[in-house]
Amino acid sequence: MAGLVKEIEAAQFETEVLDGERVVVDFYSTECPPCEALAPKYDALAELYGKDVRFVKIYRQGNRALAESLGVRSSPTVLFYENGRPKGQPLRGGIKRAELMKNLEALLPEESAAAIRARIRPSADSCDVLILGGGPAGLAAAIYAAQARLDTVLVDAALPGGQVATTHQVSNYPGFVEPQSGYMLSHFMSEQAKAAGARFKVAVDITRVDLEQREVVIDGTETIRAARLILATGSSPRALGVPGEREYKGQGISYCATCDAKYFEDKEVIVIGGGNTAVEESLFISRFARRITMVHQFDHLQANKAAQEKAFANERIQFLWSHEPRGFSRKGKDGGPAMEVEVEDLKSRERRTLTADGVFVFAGMEPNLENLQGPLELDKWGYVAVDEDMHTSIPGVFAVGDIRSKAYRQITTAVADGTVAAIAAARELG
Repeated sequence: MAGLVKEIEAAQFETEVLDGERVVVDFYSTECPPCEALAPKYDALAELYGKDVRFVKIYRQGNRALAESLGVRSSPTVLFYENGRPKGQPLRGGIKRAELMKNLEALLPEESAAAIRARIRPSADSCDVLILGGGPAGLAAAIYAAQARLDTVLVDAALPGGQVATTHQVSNYPGFVEPQSGYMLSHFMSEQAKAAGARFKVAVDITRVDLEQREVVIDGTETIRAARLILATGSSPRALGVPGEREYKGQGISYCATCDAKYFEDKEVIVIGGGNTAVEESLFISRFARRITMVHQFDHLQANKAAQEKAFANERIQFLWSHEPRGFSRKGKDGGPAMEVEVEDLKSRERRTLTADGVFVFAGMEPNLENLQGPLELDKWGYVAVDEDMHTSIPGVFAVGDIRSKAYRQITTAVADGTVAAIAAARELG
């Protein structure tokens, strides 16, 4: 812990925090990956801002009564105080350096904040293997590269885990008889990579990626250059491009059942899609919602047979075949259904409006290629083309997992990709 960060107990809260002029408080926990990701940023910013702002840490589990009295129920939670009063909004979870700086500067006069910013100096780092992305493919690559005694750095704009971390249960990962929580499966992979020696720089802002130089700039200040670069940035839910979708994203339209299904207890929802994800997530949503209408463009599901059988047997799930959404709007009043979805019958071309309390969209994925500067060869669907060793068209750069061109996108195939790329990189680096 940096010398300018002071750890205190609840009994010291009044004198150290409420009696202070400008104070920032980090409520942390042990065995907490987001807390581990925050710690080096918190310490580094204490070195910058510590003469103007008091930096404090409090162990949340050991000071639970204080934490709960302040509304702190998760770790990490960072609170900001000015003259004994809360200032700004609390920060939680995967907290980024830029978010911390914004809140710290809100405590200071502009001239003081500007003077501190002027003292920030760029830094540089190098490694054997740099992995961009912390999903199963990136984590597997980190495990193999680090176990090969390569200096391995994993960078992710979020916390490790990728989409798997928000998956309710994984029932087909080898080695586990019972279905596993996606979050815990990701956690096990992450801890294994750390134990092997991989360095993690997560919940960061990725400022620039230069593929030809195999160079990544994070948080606008730190440049990392690698002998080999493995792209494992995955994919994101594909937007429908329908009017109203962007406006109501997070305000009635969701792309994550694990995140949001709990908010629809005894309510009605509409699910767009009919593939594996749509069916499996609908089954999970049915634990909460009283009725689910799946709107699908075909007259049959594309999910695997086992998932289909469960969906057809679920009394809470009904199907609207050969329809597509044409628009979303929000019309709910006085506690009534919040969302309206205009759908078109693809056979008759007739349109009608469905109402529900919320909408979930599971219409496929698209590769995350943002900020990847360089002449990457892509396939006709926009995924990165690779050879059997996961090499891309750029020397020294590999692509693995859901970002690459492949027939099947599963956790097991992602892990296999990461394995192959790391072994190939290790052999090339001798």
